[in-house]
Amino acid sequence: MEHSAKKFEIFVVTAPGLEKPLAAEMTEAGFKKPKMMPGGVRFRGNWQDVWRANLSLRGAVRVLARVDSFQAMHLDQLERLIADMPWRGYLRTDVPLKVDVTTQKSKIYHAGAAKERIERGLATAVGAPISSEADVVVKARIDNNMMTLSLDTSGESLHKRGHKSAVAKAPMRENMAAMFLRQLGFDGSQPVYDPMCGSGTFVIEAAEIAAGLLPGRSRSFAFQQFANFDAAAFDALRAAEATAPSTLYYGSDKDAGAIRMAGENASRAGVADWASFNQKSAGDITPPSDVPGIVVVNPPYGARIGDKKGLFALYASFGKALSQHFSGWTVGIVTTDTGLARATGLPLEAPFATVAHGGLKVQLYTCEVP
Repeated sequence: MEHSAKKFEIFVVTAPGLEKPLAAEMTEAGFKKPKMMPGGVRFRGNWQDVWRANLSLRGAVRVLARVDSFQAMHLDQLERLIADMPWRGYLRTDVPLKVDVTTQKSKIYHAGAAKERIERGLATAVGAPISSEADVVVKARIDNNMMTLSLDTSGESLHKRGHKSAVAKAPMRENMAAMFLRQLGFDGSQPVYDPMCGSGTFVIEAAEIAAGLLPGRSRSFAFQQFANFDAAAFDALRAAEATAPSTLYYGSDKDAGAIRMAGENASRAGVADWASFNQKSAGDITPPSDVPGIVVVNPPYGARIGDKKGLFALYASFGKALSQHFSGWTVGIVTTDTGLARATGLPLEAPFATVAHGGLKVQLYTCEVP
């Protein structure tokens, strides 16, 4: 089959700072020779690899298929080269297109003019309508006069798994939660407990990982509107069966509305049988399991929620409960603030890269509770 043959460069975008755990996930999943780059991981593969990356990689934000690169020195040349490319192998005449352009250190310095010429070239080659609302996006980057053209094969950000309609304030993104769990050593066998669970992201991700559920199973992707999409082959990739985990995954929160949201989200994700949520303040927590596991939490921090003065007592109360009751458990705390992490009184360390999240830099602090 044509989509199974020719290999090309594929770039898997992630949150800056999570390149290393994403590369580890890709290696584990059988993607060949992943190479870390700023903001993501690249590898060479075919279109089935593109589909599988979108469907199965928990740390991915989007997947870009690099379709061509060439030198472009002026706008007329750019339009001509775009028009001569074999776009109909990828794009349909009846599916609207959007063009995104960035340019730096190049003779073609005006992104708007470049965008207009690329659209004209695409009109000649494909004839599809151009729309700012289109799901299919052609991404063009001009850097030092070199044009790199990519197709965004994902559409909506891949952290949107397709089954969460209820979210709490300042939620943890699913792709980040999955990578933080990986950094904490989660392999599906340990109990996981989030005592400030909000909409349940950590708990649901843990249950899905343990059950072997594909993160993209409930959503659609931009590549499904490409000319070379093979629905039967993709359905075969998507047909993965869940396996009941050997343990449960737990969340609690002081807010009754958050607990209701988390339970609804777990039901939509198909993991309600393996996820348990109850209302409890962080200072009153006790182990939900006799077997030590992982406590992971994305607590409020001043830069995210607002004034942080009242948060030191929360962190101290939380840390005291962990020290008293959770000996032998691994703890992971996501925060922007070293002072707040220290307020727990736990011997926390920050061994991993900082991660860009919503304009902030967050850090995963971790230790084993003595």
